[in-house]
Formats: sequence, structure tokens, C-alpha cells
Amino acid sequence: MDRDTRNAAIAALWIMLLFGIAAFYLPTVMLALGSLSTVLAGIFGIVFVLAFFLVFWLRARSQRKNQGK
Repeated sequence: MDRDTRNAAIAALWIMLLFGIAAFYLPTVMLALGSLSTVLAGIFGIVFVLAFFLVFWLRARSQRKNQGK
């Protein structure tokens, strides 16, 4: 495993770990928001899932941009 592959694996591990912890508390947060507004709770859930994929998309984009350097 070369340096770039190892760094990518470590970054992916940290991202998955942080989102995993956040996903553990997601139902609690959504229930709390649902007591205020069900629409707000739904939007929060959608934003959470989209943020997960957005982080990996941004990382891949950054990797492609820095690949020539």
C-alpha cells in the first residue's frame, strides 16, 4: 500500500466513523425536530444523507484535481 492509498483509506475511515456516530444520534435529533415540525425533521434527514455523499464527492473531486501534481 503506497502513501496515497493509505491516506485515502485513513480519510475514508474517519469520514465513515464520524458519520456513523452522527447516524447513531440521528433518530434522537429527528424525533426532537419532529416535535417542532415534521417537515423540518424530514429535511434534516435528507440533508444528512446528502451530506454523506457530498463529502465523498468533494474528496474524489479534490483527488482528481491533485492527481497531476
